[in-house]
Amino acid sequence: MQSLSLKFSESVRVLSHAARTAGMTVPTFRSPPTDPMVIRSVKKRSDGTTMVAVRITGRPFAEVQADLIEGFMVANDIPTENRPGLRTTLREALTRSGMAD
Repeated sequence: MQSLSLKFSESVRVLSHAARTAGMTVPTFRSPPTDPMVIRSVKKRSDGTTMVAVRITGRPFAEVQADLIEGFMVANDIPTENRPGLRTTLREALTRSGMAD
């Protein structure tokens, strides 16, 4: 069984490749968020980069992957009406790689 940290890292790698292919920028990811009360946080920095932090422990990994995908949406300021198609593209990349949970 693969550790949660490795699953997290591999999911980020697969999603980052798919996001770049779709023309999106790739934010920085980390776990856990600084605030112990949140499961996901997104911080846009003054230098134009974005940090997405996702809690991985104590929750289904499919939810973690959904939060990673949502992090790409927020980091790239994707309009709400364009998000479903991009979410599908990213989720399919996880499925093709064998990483979908």
